[in-house]
Amino acid sequence: MKILVTGGAGFIGSHLVDRYVDNGHEVIVLDDLSTGNKDYRNPGAEYILLSLSDPRLEAILCDMRPDLINHHAAQANVRWSVKEPYMDIETNVTNTVRLLRAAGSAKVKKIIFASSGGAIYGDKPRKAISESYSCKPISPYGINKLAAEQYVRMYSDICGYEWIILRYSNVYGPRQNPLGESGIVSIIMDQIRKGERPVIFGDGEQVRDYIHVDDIVEANMLFLQPDSIANEIFNVGTQCGTSLNDLLQIMMEAAHSSIPPEYVSAKDGDLRWNVLGNKKLKKLGWSPKITLELGIEKLFRNEQTT
Repeated sequence: MKILVTGGAGFIGSHLVDRYVDNGHEVIVLDDLSTGNKDYRNPGAEYILLSLSDPRLEAILCDMRPDLINHHAAQANVRWSVKEPYMDIETNVTNTVRLLRAAGSAKVKKIIFASSGGAIYGDKPRKAISESYSCKPISPYGINKLAAEQYVRMYSDICGYEWIILRYSNVYGPRQNPLGESGIVSIIMDQIRKGERPVIFGDGEQVRDYIHVDDIVEANMLFLQPDSIANEIFNVGTQCGTSLNDLLQIMMEAAHSSIPPEYVSAKDGDLRWNVLGNKKLKKLGWSPKITLELGIEKLFRNEQTT
């Protein structure tokens, strides 16, 4: 199968590219390296340095004719979206529309869209959030990811492609950038590595659902086959909530560190509680394999050997 991965030099996208290549697929990556890293390139894939805002996008897609597009190119920082909402719209909505229109011209058969269950649902009661819950995002990032979902569905009716929307919880793992992305695990890990006090926004009792990138990749792999399910939305999470204070404790133990954290004021757009239900995806045979404790331990172990 010929697969196009947008954002394929980034955190999640590069792991997907590796897996697709290992499975023998023909993989093409579109990435402008604004947040991606050229060191994450897989020699078995073809790379095109291109922004989705480039007017050549449609012609390039029509020339390559991919069977499937896995769309991971995005701006993923909630706090940045609060400061720069217009730019977030441009990156996460307008560029997605450009890609969808080009995909229609190229007769793409299927699109997998990476959305954010950690942002689009808003603050919910303290129980696992199912896909049927109403979406009430409280940040520009969440609003724009939800809008992009609607465009994916609308252009399917116009262009005829199948779609899958995957709403990720808080993803962590190797290659996550502590500078340009919103991943708190990579940020705290970088602070610990530098001997700095970990910075906690708010009281640290905000709860999230942390999932390892390898489990995210496994979820994506379910939807490659022609006879796989289509035109559905799935949460991709562990259904286990962890407070930021508990996450910090796990990380400090893994790093054998006793540096006390620094608590500062909470930021606009931050949720108090977000845990995703995963029953729908489990019915397809998927389940998360890497516990938070094991995932954090592996991160620090890899850090020591590199």
